[in-house]
Parts: sequence; C-alpha cells; structure tokens
Amino acid sequence: MKFGKQPAPVADINEDQLEVHKPKTEAAGVKAVMVALERAVAQAGVTRTAQSLLRLNQRGGFDCPGCAWPESDKKRKAAEFCENGAKAVAEENTLRTVGAEFWAKHSIAELSGKTEYWLGNQGRLSEPVVIREGEAHYSPISWNGAFELIGEHIRASTPDRCVFYTSGRTANETAFMYQLFARALGTNNLPDCSNMCHESSGSALNPTIGIGKGTVSLDDIHDAELIFVVGQNPGTNHPRMLSALKECKDKGGKVVAVNPLPEAGLFNFRDPQTLSGVVGGGTPLADEYLQIKVGGDLALFQALGHLLLEAEKQNPGTVVDHSFIAAQTDGFDAYREARASLNWDETEKGTGLTRAQIEKVAAMLVASKASIFCWALGVTQQPHSVDTIKEMVNVLLLQGNFGKSGAGACPVRGHSNVQGDRTMGIWEKPKEWLLTALDSEFGITSPRHHGFDAVESMEAFDRGEVDVFVSMGGNFSLACSDTEALEAGMQRIGLTVHISTKPNRSHIVHGRTSLILPTLGRTDKDDKHPKGAQFLSVEDSMSVVHSTQGRLTPVSEHLLAEPVIVARMAEATFGPDHPVDWRRMAEDYDVIRDHIARVLPGFEDFNDRVRTRNGFVLPNPPRDTRSFATDIGRGRFTVSPLEYLTPPPGHLVLQTIRSHDQYNTTFYGLDDRYRGISDGRRVILIHPEDLAESGFQDRELVDVVSTFQGVDRRADKFRLVAYPTAKGCAAAYFPEANALVHKENVARVSNTPGFKAMFVRFEPHLAEGAEGEAAGDLGPAAAASNLTSQGRLSPHSKAGG
Repeated sequence: MKFGKQPAPVADINEDQLEVHKPKTEAAGVKAVMVALERAVAQAGVTRTAQSLLRLNQRGGFDCPGCAWPESDKKRKAAEFCENGAKAVAEENTLRTVGAEFWAKHSIAELSGKTEYWLGNQGRLSEPVVIREGEAHYSPISWNGAFELIGEHIRASTPDRCVFYTSGRTANETAFMYQLFARALGTNNLPDCSNMCHESSGSALNPTIGIGKGTVSLDDIHDAELIFVVGQNPGTNHPRMLSALKECKDKGGKVVAVNPLPEAGLFNFRDPQTLSGVVGGGTPLADEYLQIKVGGDLALFQALGHLLLEAEKQNPGTVVDHSFIAAQTDGFDAYREARASLNWDETEKGTGLTRAQIEKVAAMLVASKASIFCWALGVTQQPHSVDTIKEMVNVLLLQGNFGKSGAGACPVRGHSNVQGDRTMGIWEKPKEWLLTALDSEFGITSPRHHGFDAVESMEAFDRGEVDVFVSMGGNFSLACSDTEALEAGMQRIGLTVHISTKPNRSHIVHGRTSLILPTLGRTDKDDKHPKGAQFLSVEDSMSVVHSTQGRLTPVSEHLLAEPVIVARMAEATFGPDHPVDWRRMAEDYDVIRDHIARVLPGFEDFNDRVRTRNGFVLPNPPRDTRSFATDIGRGRFTVSPLEYLTPPPGHLVLQTIRSHDQYNTTFYGLDDRYRGISDGRRVILIHPEDLAESGFQDRELVDVVSTFQGVDRRADKFRLVAYPTAKGCAAAYFPEANALVHKENVARVSNTPGFKAMFVRFEPHLAEGAEGEAAGDLGPAAAASNLTSQGRLSPHSKAGG
C-alpha cells in the first residue's frame, strides 16, 4: 500500500493487466480500514482526511455522499462509516483540481477515449466552463455568463422541451427548489436516478401498502427474528448494514441470503471496530444461502406463500395472522386460491433451487414471529420486478409483518438522498395534492400532465424533442441503458447543463452547447451567505430526516452551492418579477425549509425539528399505526402469474453489478477485492459449466451480443472469467455492460431499465482490422461510440439504436 497524497493518474485502465484470484468469503476487517485510509490520504492528505472522516455521519457533521443506510439514534461510533463511505468522501475531499489548463490541454476528441476511472480521478471541477457548437475544447465562462446562456436557451424553447434530471446526491432543500423551478416553468420533466433503481419498489408498494417507502427502522433490523436479504450485496453497496445484521444475529435472529452470486458480505462480517473482527473469526451472517437464478425471485416468493398456507392448514391459527388480514387487508381469498397449488417443476426451473431448499427456508418463516424482507436492485431491474415485490408484500401480509417490532418491508436505497428527493417532489408523475399545495404557496400554476422519466427522456433525445437538458449531479450517459443510442441522443440537444463536482462521461458526450457548473459537495463549507454558514438536510432509507453540514474549505473560490445555482438559473429564466422569491431562498435555507413545512405533510416545524439531536422521522402508516393509505384504505393482496427469465437457446441471463471499488458510475479504483478481480473491468463472470458448454476458455476474449425482440446489441472485448455464479446466469460490471441493455427492455409499470434481464451470447473477439471494418459499416456516430464505450449495434440487427 502507498500512503501519502498522490497526483492524478496519467495512465488509463489497461485491460491486459487483469488479475483474477479466488473470491473472498468474508467482508470488512482490518484490510478494509487500511484500504479506506490509503485511498483517502492519496486524494486529500492526512489533515484533510482526518478532518472529514471524524465528522462523517456524526451529529452536527455531514451525511455520507454514498449509500442511504441510517445511523443509530443512540450512541454512535467514533468511526461511523465504512470502507466505501471513506472512499466516497475521499473522491470529494480531493485536493486535485480541474481548471482551465486541463480543458485547454485535453480536447473532447481526446477525452472521448478516456474511461470514467481516468476522468473521475483528475480531481474537483474548479470553475464554470462552456463549449459551443464547433469548438473542440471547453473554456472558462463567468457565472453571470453561464446563467444568461441558460436563461436564453430556456426562453427560446418551450417548457416540455426542457428536461431536469436529478441525482440522489441532491439534498432536500435543493431538490425542493429544483422541482419548483421546473413546475414554475411549466413542465414535469423530472427524471431522476430512482427511475433506474427503486422505481419498481414504489410502483409495487404504493398500491399494496399505501406508501412507496420501507416500513422498518434500524431498531427493527436489530430486533427481527428473521431477515431476508434479496438481490442485494451489502458488503459492497451498503457495508454498514453488516453491523446491523451482526446485531440481529447477536440477539438470536437469523438471516437468509438470496442472490445469484455468493457475495462475501452475505456470509461473514469481520467488524474492524471489535476484537473478534480483528483477531477472531468474525460473525457468520447467512444461516441459509439460496443461490437463485437471476429473475427467479417471483417464483420463490410464490412458493413461500404456498408453503405458509399449507403449514397453516396443518396447524390452524399458528402461521397466518387471520385477525390482521380480516381487519386491515383486501384480496386474501383470491390470493389463497391462487397459491393453493404449486407447479414444483416450474418453480425449480425458474429459481434454480430445489424443493427441499425452499421448504427449509419456508420452515424458518413459519417459525418466525417477526420477519423483514430487504431487497435492492437485484429484484427491481427485471420485466416482472413490480410483480415480484408485490409477491413479497403478499408473504409479509400473510403473517402480519407490518406495524410490529422487528418486521416489515425494507427496500434498501442505494444513494444517500434518492428517497428524500422523491419526498421533495422530484417525480415526473406528481400527485394533485402536491401541485395544488405548490400553486397555493408560491402563486404559480403547475402543469398537470405527466413528464418524462429517464427512459422516456432518452427516447425524446432520440426524436430530437429536447432543447435543454439540466443534470443536477449524476452522470446520465452512463447511468442509463442503451449507451450508444443515449449518447447519440444527448449530442442532438441544444444545451446541456451539468451541475457537478468532478468530470464525467456526460460532459464529453454533450449537447451542441454545453456548460459544466462546479458545485459544493457534502463535505464543503457553505458560508457565502448574508447570514453566514448554511446547512442542508437529507432523508435516509428509513425515513429519518436530519441535517448535513460540510466544514472543509472548498478547493476553489469559484464553487457555488446547489441552491444558489438553482436560484440563479430561475432568476435568469424568469426575470425579476416572478412570484417566487428565489434569491431569498438561496440566501437563507431556513426560508426553503419554511416553504417545505407548509407544502409537504410530515414536515411541520421543519426548521425546529431538523435541529434536534437526531432529526425526525416522517410518518409511515404501515409502521406507525398498522394502517394502509391505499385507495381502498387497506393493505392489498395481489395475484400475479408465474414468471421468470427464459433465454433463447445458446444464451445466458446477464446481470450488471458494481465493483467493490465503485459507487454507481464513480470508480474509486480497480480492485473488486471480494470477488478476486483486479486491474480490469471488462469481464464476464460465468459459471464453469456454462463456460465449457459455450466452447470458450477461461480468460478468453469475446464480443458479447444481447438480443431483445429480434434486435441485437453488442459490446466488444470482454474476458470470460470462470466464477461460481448461478448456472445459466452471468454478470458484468456497469456501466461497461450498459450498451447491451436495449432501451425497450424495461420493467412493466415502473419503466426501469432491465439491467438484470439481458439475454446474451458470446462470439470470438474480432481481430482489430475486422472490428474496425464492422464498426465502419454502422456509420460515423456508431463507429465513434465503438471507440469509447466499445458498445455498438450488431451489423446483423434488424433495427437501429
């Protein structure tokens, strides 16, 4: 390991240096601490690292810019963060900067060939820059000039030809102002990162339990008798969850892990803040591991529901909570009839599990009086995701697992404030009550027609129907599906505006004119206001709202806070006579919170309550009163047909995954330590038997072709790596594999891209000459995309991108 501040890397990823080792069977430990400190010091030095990490997730400090896992409302540890949280802070804390010299040195043509790893590691953006049509380089622009340009383009367009994207990093106050700006303009085009991740959760939970959020607290996780962790890799994506699972285990609870990949964090947790985690054997976590096929979860939960009903027949009154069902739910008779019988052959085929495995886990459910189902993107990104989550809700309703200690539904959000952004009104399908409240509070007339979600925005780009695209954080070109089609569409837009902290791919595949506006991050001090330093707030996965306030000196004097940027965009667009007092909100964030308190239920006395020791918890009827605010005032049992993913002959089901050295589209490094993959990312993890049947060898270079409705997409130059994934399934990192996800491949109802539902086959990698010839057949735009993302349409596909 190298300790000490290091310059930005000059070399980019060299996939020929890929190393493969045996996967780990335990997570965290002393190694995690050492890696976290090494990365942090390399970016920011010792002093700045210490100043930030000691305030990370602490009261009066700042919220981790990584995942949304909650903090305890009781005693907190001195190190209240995980390895990847420390890496996330290091990325933001870095003393490396990107200014005018960088943009003058590197043309867009050169940067197009760089990976996201290289771009992100160059440092923090330090001044606003612009590139106009025909120019090859970004160059500095004043803040006034930037806002005038934005106002000119928006006024020259129409509201519904403007799109406003939001990343989960955005704080509550910013999100509220941002959606107000869009609606005051006259559009609901408010796609966000939730469209790509947990939209399926909200689409399933709202009609069945009356709220699109989880119904548990951190204490419930600790007190549960049984926890299912489904389609989730907590060791990498939510490492602090491992501590909560450990506490559950220490109290006698049990854990069932359901995942196609045997992730280290599902099996053993070595808590580096305890003696047993440092010198002992750690804490075994999963009592049972179900290595399910990708897309087999709906079949599993239908089987579990059937088995619970069968157990109730054998011992009436001991399994099913009939009094709860009668008093609080609807649809039970139809559900009971649908689950009365089960086709075990189909269930085993769909899940890849044996009947004995499923019956063993069902017996654990029967014995549990308080169960929690946790899930993440492994469940939400398939065509039948909404039905799958509804099936999970059915099983929870059967045993009355709402409104009691240690029980409930727990969709684990992947980004710090993605849930809070939706609470603040970032949604393309707003409810009438919200629009009415906004109109009353601000004297505007909000549009009532629905706007574009993320996939619909892509399609609008493709049709040339977007003049202005504003991205509040995030990296839209690499976060969404069908990379080549998306990037070609973005380049048709008149103006793209990126409010960012670091360079990313979306800045390179920009509109005809493009602005990059550098903003403060979570760790930065925000004190350039008439009333001095300001703070913001966030909402975690369990509906706790609390403050976040950075204390570090920003790396540049030219950075503006996000609320200030929104206000100045609005002023430049609407002029001085607009009914909303944008400047007053930008100068004093208490003013924003007062508006929120009058508009959003649950935020009464916001300014007082957010200043309390632990913040406050938003109302949650299923959790608080065991009631359900659905359209019928009851929890709803639903009936769905059996469905699972069935690839064509010669194909596997491919899912995208994160590396351990990655957070969403940000790469911290190139070491996927727990899976044993390092110094490379273009890999396909494949079961050894599937590898043998395919006729390829371990580490062989292949081109990957995905097929959907008769159309092929391909991504070239991946290495096959034999790995103990579920048979018939494979895995690849995103965003490298995003080019394989057809934009039409989405979840029903939620419209979430099918990142966990690709049918792929492999072809020998084309020789470089043949590859260039094939790319040339596709025209200049596709060939250019092939040089960068190495994703393109197959020459034999039936339709273009």
